[in-house]
Amino acid sequence: MGKKCFNELKNMETQNIEYKVKWKDEYLHYISGFANADGGTLFIGLDDNGNIVGIDNAKLLLVNLPNKAVQATGIVPEINLLTANEKEYVAIHIMRSEQPVSCNGKYYLRSGSTLQELNGAALTEFLMRKTKNAWDKQIEPEATLDDIDPEAVEYFIRAALRKNRIGQGALNDSLEKVLHNLDLMNKQGQLTNAALLLFGKNIRHWCRMATFRIGRFGASRADLIMQDEIDCPLIKMPDKIIGVLRSGYLVSPIHYEGLQRIEPMEIPEDALREMICNAIVHRDYTGTFTQMRIWADHNELWNQGTLPPDYTIDTLMQDHESYPRNTLIADAFFRAGFIEAWGRGFEKIREAFKDEQLQMPTFEQVRGGVLATIKREKFIAMQQQKDGASGVSGASNVVSQLTERQLHIIKFIAENPLLSVKKLAQVAQVPYRTFQRDLAALQKQGIVVREGNTSAKKWIVSDNVSDIQTDSK
Repeated sequence: MGKKCFNELKNMETQNIEYKVKWKDEYLHYISGFANADGGTLFIGLDDNGNIVGIDNAKLLLVNLPNKAVQATGIVPEINLLTANEKEYVAIHIMRSEQPVSCNGKYYLRSGSTLQELNGAALTEFLMRKTKNAWDKQIEPEATLDDIDPEAVEYFIRAALRKNRIGQGALNDSLEKVLHNLDLMNKQGQLTNAALLLFGKNIRHWCRMATFRIGRFGASRADLIMQDEIDCPLIKMPDKIIGVLRSGYLVSPIHYEGLQRIEPMEIPEDALREMICNAIVHRDYTGTFTQMRIWADHNELWNQGTLPPDYTIDTLMQDHESYPRNTLIADAFFRAGFIEAWGRGFEKIREAFKDEQLQMPTFEQVRGGVLATIKREKFIAMQQQKDGASGVSGASNVVSQLTERQLHIIKFIAENPLLSVKKLAQVAQVPYRTFQRDLAALQKQGIVVREGNTSAKKWIVSDNVSDIQTDSK
């Protein structure tokens, strides 16, 4: 390497370049780290700033290093003796390896300008990715077609047909043919992990943490008010999660466009669905469950699994290629129309929040996964509007605008918070359709809110309004 070429490398210790003043056998780790990443060059005889300081034993290194490298890592790097300003230094070139490379039994990875030793879940994921043996592609020898839910497969087929991403003939295909076409079953009829999660009757049997948990929290993480666990085939999970969030955790302000009643969720549904699908497709299924924590002012969606190598949160915010961790699960979600194959997910999220003039969620890598934080701006605004001037005088203004029948309905809701709409109408002795109409108006004003999970829903009446109603009895 000439002086001109080397000057171009000065002060550029990066993903592919490392400088060391002198050789130490512990630097064999860099051979593993570079080989497991994108390759690189380790220079011996340079300081941290890329200045040539030279080494005295350059020729001896040329003799000893190849044997040391083979014994420690199993590969032979290209080693060159270079001279500049009458000083000798060594360049060790390591090519990218398509197979995992260890050093004395340990695995290393060059990330940015640092060398990281891989352990635990990070090592497992790296080995799977490097050997192209992703978890969702692995065969489960004990599984049979009896473990597959035909209704889940039919659900997928109809969703994919609506998007024109499979042929019409799929409706008449056998279960085996559908699974074969999705690469979810091998020639011997054995099922992959992806098949069992996408369409399995009992996904927890095959992956204990495959479920999705939702929790409503109060003042702290220890203050869990209520929770739900979504346990169903992954292909149905996005719809199921949205349904549970809509019915028990997130508010849906009601308004009318002409005679049409509109109930959009407080968070743009398309964007929320995109984030949920990303969490399902990209999560590490060897880790813990995906979770959504609902707070009074924000929501947190977290899934296990780090970003692809060399990807950062900023990468996701720009045009980028899509590298799903679970390619078979991702393919099924793509064919069903739940995700796109072009890495446009974050752009879709940005556009949806911008259209509704809401803050874009923030994303960060924490606790070995990706965390999305979503502000509850509409819910906060509704609470502020409901509280108004606070106290009885503010509530009096609200109550003064209600009809006698609506006050009557509020009374029975407060006394019977667990009853269904139909039962409440019967108890209050109000015609069902009239009751529905008045209830919708009360919900729109934030006077009555429906909270709770699928098995324990309840009605909540604004404290101030219920106080006044009690006083007026």
